[in-house]
Amino acid sequence: MSWLEVLLEGASDVPTLKEVLHRKFGLQEGQDFRLHAHQGKGKLPLNPLSKPDPKHRGLLDQLPAKLGGYGKSLAHDGWVLVVLDADDAPCAQLLSDLNAMLASLPVKPQVMFRLAIEETESWFIADAAALEKAYPGQVKKAVLKNIKPDAIVGAWERLAESLKINPKEVSGAMKVEWAKNIAPHLDFDAPCSPSLAKLIQGLEKLMKARSL
Repeated sequence: MSWLEVLLEGASDVPTLKEVLHRKFGLQEGQDFRLHAHQGKGKLPLNPLSKPDPKHRGLLDQLPAKLGGYGKSLAHDGWVLVVLDADDAPCAQLLSDLNAMLASLPVKPQVMFRLAIEETESWFIADAAALEKAYPGQVKKAVLKNIKPDAIVGAWERLAESLKINPKEVSGAMKVEWAKNIAPHLDFDAPCSPSLAKLIQGLEKLMKARSL
Protein backbone atom coordinates (compact mmCIF):
# COMPACT_ATOMS: atom_id res chain seq x y z
CA MET A 1 0.00 0.00 0.00
CA SER A 2 1.56 3.28 -1.12
CA TRP A 3 -1.31 5.63 -0.26
CA LEU A 4 -4.64 5.49 1.56
CA GLU A 5 -7.72 7.60 0.85
CA VAL A 6 -10.11 7.43 3.82
CA LEU A 7 -13.79 8.26 3.25
CA LEU A 8 -15.84 9.06 6.35
CA GLU A 9 -19.40 10.13 7.11
CA GLY A 10 -18.58 13.30 8.99
CA ALA A 11 -16.13 15.45 10.90
CA SER A 12 -16.67 13.59 14.16
CA ASP A 13 -15.09 10.47 12.62
CA VAL A 14 -11.89 12.26 11.63
CA PRO A 15 -10.05 12.40 14.99
CA THR A 16 -10.48 8.68 15.65
CA LEU A 17 -9.36 7.49 12.23
CA LYS A 18 -6.43 9.91 12.33
CA GLU A 19 -5.48 8.50 15.74
CA VAL A 20 -5.68 4.89 14.51
CA LEU A 21 -3.54 5.55 11.46
CA HIS A 22 -0.96 7.65 13.28
CA ARG A 23 -0.66 6.05 16.73
CA LYS A 24 -1.23 2.43 15.78
CA PHE A 25 0.44 2.34 12.36
CA GLY A 26 2.80 5.31 12.34
CA LEU A 27 1.28 6.86 9.22
CA GLN A 28 1.44 10.60 8.56
CA GLU A 29 -1.48 12.60 7.19
CA GLY A 30 -0.58 14.16 3.86
CA GLN A 31 2.33 11.79 3.42
CA ASP A 32 0.64 8.38 3.69
CA PHE A 33 -3.09 9.09 3.83
CA ARG A 34 -5.82 11.67 3.38
CA LEU A 35 -9.13 11.90 5.27
CA HIS A 36 -12.39 13.01 3.65
CA ALA A 37 -15.40 13.87 5.84
CA HIS A 38 -18.84 14.01 4.21
CA GLN A 39 -22.16 15.49 5.24
CA GLY A 40 -23.65 12.37 6.75
CA LYS A 41 -24.26 8.85 5.53
CA GLY A 42 -26.61 9.42 2.59
CA LYS A 43 -27.91 6.64 0.36
CA LEU A 44 -26.43 4.61 -2.46
CA PRO A 45 -27.85 5.83 -5.80
CA LEU A 46 -30.09 3.42 -7.67
CA ASN A 47 -27.79 3.71 -10.66
CA PRO A 48 -24.15 3.66 -9.47
CA LEU A 49 -23.01 4.96 -12.87
CA SER A 50 -25.18 8.08 -12.76
CA LYS A 51 -23.70 11.49 -12.04
CA PRO A 52 -24.14 12.31 -8.34
CA ASP A 53 -26.57 15.04 -7.35
CA PRO A 54 -24.47 17.92 -5.95
CA LYS A 55 -27.25 18.66 -3.47
CA HIS A 56 -26.69 15.29 -1.82
CA ARG A 57 -23.32 15.36 -0.04
CA GLY A 58 -23.59 12.20 2.05
CA LEU A 59 -20.88 9.56 1.80
CA LEU A 60 -23.06 6.96 0.09
CA ASP A 61 -24.55 9.57 -2.25
CA GLN A 62 -21.08 10.34 -3.58
CA LEU A 63 -19.40 6.97 -3.12
CA PRO A 64 -19.81 5.33 -6.56
CA ALA A 65 -18.56 8.44 -8.38
CA LYS A 66 -15.65 8.89 -5.99
CA LEU A 67 -14.58 5.25 -6.25
CA GLY A 68 -14.78 5.48 -10.03
CA GLY A 69 -12.53 8.52 -9.90
CA TYR A 70 -10.03 6.82 -7.63
CA GLY A 71 -10.03 3.85 -9.98
CA LYS A 72 -8.53 6.16 -12.58
CA SER A 73 -6.24 8.23 -10.38
CA LEU A 74 -4.86 6.03 -7.59
CA ALA A 75 -1.59 4.16 -7.99
CA HIS A 76 -1.96 0.40 -8.49
CA ASP A 77 -0.98 -0.22 -4.86
CA GLY A 78 -3.11 2.59 -3.43
CA TRP A 79 -6.22 1.79 -1.39
CA VAL A 80 -9.50 3.41 -0.41
CA LEU A 81 -10.83 2.82 3.10
CA VAL A 82 -14.55 3.48 3.52
CA VAL A 83 -15.77 3.68 7.13
CA LEU A 84 -19.53 3.76 7.68
CA ASP A 85 -21.86 3.67 10.65
CA ALA A 86 -23.99 0.55 10.51
CA ASP A 87 -26.69 2.31 12.56
CA ASP A 88 -29.53 -0.20 12.90
CA ALA A 89 -29.12 -1.76 9.42
CA PRO A 90 -28.22 -5.46 9.07
CA CYS A 91 -24.46 -5.47 8.54
CA ALA A 92 -24.47 -8.34 6.06
CA GLN A 93 -26.99 -6.58 3.82
CA LEU A 94 -25.14 -3.26 3.96
CA LEU A 95 -21.84 -4.89 3.04
CA SER A 96 -23.55 -6.85 0.26
CA ASP A 97 -24.99 -3.63 -1.18
CA LEU A 98 -21.59 -1.95 -1.00
CA ASN A 99 -19.80 -4.82 -2.69
CA ALA A 100 -22.46 -5.05 -5.40
CA MET A 101 -22.06 -1.33 -6.09
CA LEU A 102 -18.28 -1.73 -6.29
CA ALA A 103 -18.57 -4.68 -8.66
CA SER A 104 -20.79 -2.65 -11.00
CA LEU A 105 -18.13 0.02 -11.56
CA PRO A 106 -16.19 -0.41 -14.83
CA VAL A 107 -13.06 1.10 -13.26
CA LYS A 108 -12.42 0.70 -9.55
CA PRO A 109 -9.60 1.00 -7.01
CA GLN A 110 -8.74 -1.44 -4.26
CA VAL A 111 -11.32 -0.82 -1.54
CA MET A 112 -11.76 -1.93 2.05
CA PHE A 113 -15.19 -1.39 3.64
CA ARG A 114 -15.43 -1.25 7.41
CA LEU A 115 -18.51 -0.68 9.58
CA ALA A 116 -18.72 1.01 12.95
CA ILE A 117 -21.38 -0.93 14.86
CA GLU A 118 -23.58 0.91 15.73
CA GLU A 119 -21.58 4.11 15.18
CA THR A 120 -18.12 5.40 16.02
CA GLU A 121 -19.37 6.52 19.44
CA SER A 122 -19.89 2.79 20.10
CA TRP A 123 -16.11 2.47 20.13
CA PHE A 124 -15.97 5.08 22.89
CA ILE A 125 -18.63 3.68 25.21
CA ALA A 126 -17.12 0.19 24.91
CA ASP A 127 -13.79 1.41 26.32
CA ALA A 128 -14.50 2.52 29.88
CA ALA A 129 -10.82 3.09 30.63
CA ALA A 130 -10.47 5.49 27.70
CA LEU A 131 -13.53 7.44 28.82
CA GLU A 132 -12.21 7.77 32.34
CA LYS A 133 -8.82 8.99 31.10
CA ALA A 134 -10.47 11.52 28.81
CA TYR A 135 -12.94 12.72 31.44
CA PRO A 136 -11.51 11.81 34.86
CA GLY A 137 -14.13 11.81 37.58
CA GLN A 138 -16.88 12.95 35.19
CA VAL A 139 -18.17 9.66 33.75
CA LYS A 140 -21.47 8.33 35.07
CA LYS A 141 -20.49 4.68 34.82
CA ALA A 142 -23.93 3.31 35.68
CA VAL A 143 -25.27 4.52 32.33
CA LEU A 144 -22.87 2.23 30.43
CA LYS A 145 -22.55 -0.64 32.91
CA ASN A 146 -24.74 -3.25 31.19
CA ILE A 147 -24.19 -2.26 27.56
CA LYS A 148 -22.44 -4.95 25.53
CA PRO A 149 -19.77 -3.77 23.07
CA ASP A 150 -21.31 -2.71 19.73
CA ALA A 151 -24.87 -3.12 21.01
CA ILE A 152 -27.50 -1.09 19.16
CA VAL A 153 -28.43 1.26 21.98
CA GLY A 154 -28.12 4.78 20.54
CA ALA A 155 -24.41 5.08 21.30
CA TRP A 156 -23.95 8.83 21.08
CA GLU A 157 -27.01 9.40 23.25
CA ARG A 158 -25.66 6.99 25.88
CA LEU A 159 -22.27 8.67 25.71
CA ALA A 160 -23.90 12.05 26.29
CA GLU A 161 -25.83 10.71 29.28
CA SER A 162 -22.68 9.15 30.73
CA LEU A 163 -21.04 12.60 30.56
CA LYS A 164 -24.12 14.13 32.21
CA ILE A 165 -25.19 15.95 29.05
CA ASN A 166 -28.76 16.09 27.77
CA PRO A 167 -28.73 14.38 24.32
CA LYS A 168 -31.00 17.16 23.04
CA GLU A 169 -28.16 19.61 23.65
CA VAL A 170 -25.54 17.65 21.68
CA SER A 171 -24.15 19.35 18.58
CA GLY A 172 -21.89 18.19 15.80
CA ALA A 173 -19.09 20.24 17.30
CA MET A 174 -19.57 18.45 20.62
CA LYS A 175 -19.22 15.05 18.93
CA VAL A 176 -15.98 16.20 17.32
CA GLU A 177 -14.73 17.33 20.73
CA TRP A 178 -15.58 13.94 22.25
CA ALA A 179 -13.60 12.19 19.54
CA LYS A 180 -10.60 14.49 20.00
CA ASN A 181 -10.61 13.84 23.75
CA ILE A 182 -11.34 10.10 23.78
CA ALA A 183 -9.54 8.72 20.71
CA PRO A 184 -6.03 9.28 22.12
CA HIS A 185 -6.89 6.90 24.96
CA LEU A 186 -8.59 4.08 23.03
CA ASP A 187 -6.92 0.68 23.29
CA PHE A 188 -5.87 -0.24 19.75
CA ASP A 189 -3.87 -3.32 20.77
CA ALA A 190 -6.87 -5.06 22.33
CA PRO A 191 -9.90 -3.04 21.17
CA CYS A 192 -12.97 -3.31 23.37
CA SER A 193 -15.28 -2.88 20.35
CA PRO A 194 -15.40 -5.82 17.89
CA SER A 195 -16.00 -3.48 14.93
CA LEU A 196 -13.00 -1.34 15.88
CA ALA A 197 -10.97 -4.54 16.10
CA LYS A 198 -12.05 -5.49 12.56
CA LEU A 199 -10.98 -2.09 11.28
CA ILE A 200 -7.55 -2.49 12.85
CA GLN A 201 -7.18 -6.06 11.62
CA GLY A 202 -7.97 -4.96 8.08
CA LEU A 203 -5.44 -2.16 8.28
CA GLU A 204 -2.83 -4.57 9.66
CA LYS A 205 -3.16 -6.64 6.50
CA LEU A 206 -2.61 -3.55 4.37
CA MET A 207 0.43 -2.57 6.43
CA LYS A 208 1.96 -6.03 5.99
CA ALA A 209 1.56 -5.71 2.24
CA ARG A 210 3.10 -2.24 2.45
CA SER A 211 6.23 -3.58 4.14
CA LEU A 212 6.88 -6.32 1.57
